Amino acid sequence: MLDDTIVAIATANGIGSISIVRLSGSNSLKIALQISKRTSLTPRYATLSKLYDFSDELIDESLLIYFKNPYSFTGEDIVEFQCHGGITISALVLEACIKNGARLANPGEFSKRAFLNGKIDLTQAQAISKMIEAKSEDAVKLLARQLKGELKEFIEDIRKDLLFMLAYTEVNIDYAEEDLPSDIFEQINQKLVKISKNLTNTLEASKQREGLIDGFKVAIIGKPNVGKSSLLNKLLNFNRAIVSDIAGTTRDTIEESIKIGTHIIKIIDTAGIRQTNEAIEKIGIEKSIQAVNEADLIIALFDGSRKFDNEDNQILELLKNNDKEQIIVITKDDLEVKLENSHLLTFNSELLKLNTKKEIRPLIGKIENILNQNTLSSDIMLISKNQVDEVAQTLYNINQANKPLQTGELEFFAHHINEALQHISNITRPYEHDQMLDIMFGEFCLGK
Repeated sequence: MLDDTIVAIATANGIGSISIVRLSGSNSLKIALQISKRTSLTPRYATLSKLYDFSDELIDESLLIYFKNPYSFTGEDIVEFQCHGGITISALVLEACIKNGARLANPGEFSKRAFLNGKIDLTQAQAISKMIEAKSEDAVKLLARQLKGELKEFIEDIRKDLLFMLAYTEVNIDYAEEDLPSDIFEQINQKLVKISKNLTNTLEASKQREGLIDGFKVAIIGKPNVGKSSLLNKLLNFNRAIVSDIAGTTRDTIEESIKIGTHIIKIIDTAGIRQTNEAIEKIGIEKSIQAVNEADLIIALFDGSRKFDNEDNQILELLKNNDKEQIIVITKDDLEVKLENSHLLTFNSELLKLNTKKEIRPLIGKIENILNQNTLSSDIMLISKNQVDEVAQTLYNINQANKPLQTGELEFFAHHINEALQHISNITRPYEHDQMLDIMFGEFCLGK
């Protein structure tokens, strides 16, 4: 498979000014020369050239750029055709490449080849994928840091420390007669403490900002007829949800994406939460509660023109049992105030009062401030569930290794360190046992 020359359209489908078709593999230059009828291409120079199909009919006039191996994204020869935009032109160039010996690339195959050829590691490959889908400017900046190798370096430092521990432990077990540094176990213990602290901080920071990459979810909740749909329509600046004085008008969750500050968020208007025997409405309420549990931020609405009742209390209880970020809003502030704030003040001292059909800038400002608090920091951030799971397993084994180290049960200690090494290596590149042996035989005078 790696001997094949692959081709794909690198730009999104649709009509635009430029479309890029990319070749990668040992025959890339040969195929490009056949299509352009040129005798040579200078590496890393843009060359304007006519392109011809398999029947020698003119397709387009395009820019060709040749990247000679290993100085390319995949580490192989790459040729890019920067042709005029449009579905038809790029499809014709693609077809010409295939008829001249290339095959259509599989999804992600360019990045896979870059990984297999040592041009990127798994953290950088995932960063490329996530950057395309990023929902905020801060997410792009974070992923750029990871693409540059920030997470890779963080993981490599931990790998080195774990290999150090494992190598010295194996020497102590198998070659007890060797002279080891007198403070070696104190050094190992210090490294354990350091790794545990760093991984704990990384996990906590990543969980707090997990909505940064895929977009934060914001759920609007409240009892029926409190102004949820009016707020959604105001946020969107068009009438997306039906607004009615009839309680229970919204039977299902309504989801829309909007931009607040530098963030694209998914805003969810939920069905009014109350006790009901109506089957369809009950399903909607269950989906509302599910939306609350999945949200990064909850906006809870209370009708200022009505007295606090059992339905309001249901909302408060839902908030009390949830540790997500929350904003409490008293709506219909243009009407006579009947709601007793004491019920809400005991729960949240900062209340926003507004008319959801008119002025909501204070609410938008508060949402933006909360989202900004969950964005960039100097902490390393994990960007996928796989990375989070592997770090969690690494941390578990690091903590499990502490007791056998203190009691001198070095075989058990080595087992946990080896497990930790396997898990942390799954984030960047698989761990090979020879790496530990290299340290053993390189650092110690064994088998003399």
